[in-house]
Amino acid sequence: MHPIIRLVNRNLTISLNPGFLIWQVIFPLIYIFVAGFAYAPLINQVPFGTKDLDYPAFLASGMIGFNIMNSTLVSGIIIWNDRKHGMFEQIMSGPFTRSHYILSNICTIGIVGLVSATLIALVGYPVFFESVEFSIVTIPIIIFGAITGSVLFGSLASIISTRLRSSEGFNVIINTVFLFFAFVSTAFYPAGGAPEPLRSAFYLNPLTYLVDVIRAGIFGNVTDFVIVEMLVLVGIASTLFVIASKLLTKLDF
Repeated sequence: MHPIIRLVNRNLTISLNPGFLIWQVIFPLIYIFVAGFAYAPLINQVPFGTKDLDYPAFLASGMIGFNIMNSTLVSGIIIWNDRKHGMFEQIMSGPFTRSHYILSNICTIGIVGLVSATLIALVGYPVFFESVEFSIVTIPIIIFGAITGSVLFGSLASIISTRLRSSEGFNVIINTVFLFFAFVSTAFYPAGGAPEPLRSAFYLNPLTYLVDVIRAGIFGNVTDFVIVEMLVLVGIASTLFVIASKLLTKLDF
């Protein structure tokens, strides 16, 4: 078996346990079916492109991007635990190189991101199916969002994990950063109704671009601005991936 495949299998084995998968479904379910319908009387319609979406449909589609981001935390957790428990040293002493280790982590977060996006799309479909406009680009755009978002946020988690050694520091930083991304974005509410400077801060957040791209694919609203957002996602993901790779190549035991 190829070394990268062996490492990916090992990563998935320790990451995709039943508890993790259940949490990846239960957590979004609470948001979609509790918060979504609880706030629906207060937020009747949410404008998105040429459409007016019900709030539960808006939220359910946003949860796909949110869950992609949330699930790729496993990349940082794997790297941090490998360093803490001496597994990184053991892996490097085996038939593996740092390149194998880096590529296996990228493959892992890509798979986890796709699985997460699929689960939430299936769970949320009953909520947004009335507004869905499937086209030839719908599935490719969702796959693009899942992979690009996974690489972006997985690389960010990897960067944080290489710079911190204490579990307290890692948990505080990673949770603070991802909490900011979650709530200063269009995952839960539209940017149009937010006051300045919060509205501008939304578009300094890569999760906003990820969520907008996924919504555009689901609701058939691929505009020039969405294409620009896709290019921005690729640029940020590529930059963070290069930084994460360089840090991992210099990672000590």
